[in-house]
Amino acid sequence: MKVAVYYSNTDLRIEERPVPRIGEDEILVKMMASGICGTDVIEWYRRKKAPRVLGHEMAGEVAETGAGVKDVKRGDRVFVSHHVPCHECDYCRRSDYTACEALHTGNYEPGGFSEYIRVPAMNVKWGTFALPETVGYEEAALIEPLACVIAGQDRVRIDKGDTVLVVGAGVSGLLHVQMARRKGAKVVATDIHPYRLEKALEFGADHVFHADEYSDAALKKVNKGRLASRVIV
Repeated sequence: MKVAVYYSNTDLRIEERPVPRIGEDEILVKMMASGICGTDVIEWYRRKKAPRVLGHEMAGEVAETGAGVKDVKRGDRVFVSHHVPCHECDYCRRSDYTACEALHTGNYEPGGFSEYIRVPAMNVKWGTFALPETVGYEEAALIEPLACVIAGQDRVRIDKGDTVLVVGAGVSGLLHVQMARRKGAKVVATDIHPYRLEKALEFGADHVFHADEYSDAALKKVNKGRLASRVIV
């Protein structure tokens, strides 16, 4: 199979590797779409781990299942989460899933930018979700970042009538803008890129500011003299 191997931001190589073999409780997925995370292009962060196959927002079609797999079958369209908690440790029992060791050490093999991907048993159990026919593979690649937005907004409890200031209108920022607006909040976004500010307005922001022009006074001017009730960075 072909894989895209990262060596540096200017050195990406298409290489040949054997298709991974799966175990009894694992599945093999044919990748159809994989997102590019912001961390994938931060060279100081990624290059020290090179060479490696990146891609951790993957959707595809189940190509093979182990004998012990019951919940998915060959041909199913799925989204697969790259990191999953164990749901058994003390952290998980307290719902502190991001502190779970399994969440930080588990992953699928070799990575999303690969023709075929082995999904470990824990990821099959906790991180594999069937896609309805109305959701395309490219849309499904946004499930993981959208889930992060949903979890974050659940924690800060955004309600109708709140004013939400979103600092940074990249992909996650735009999802925050859209989600907060759907909850009935007034949304203000800032960024340093005019293109992103245009997109923030398209996604539902009530007002946008270039970061160089933002101030408390500017926010109060468009928000009836009030500051934000919630700030998302």
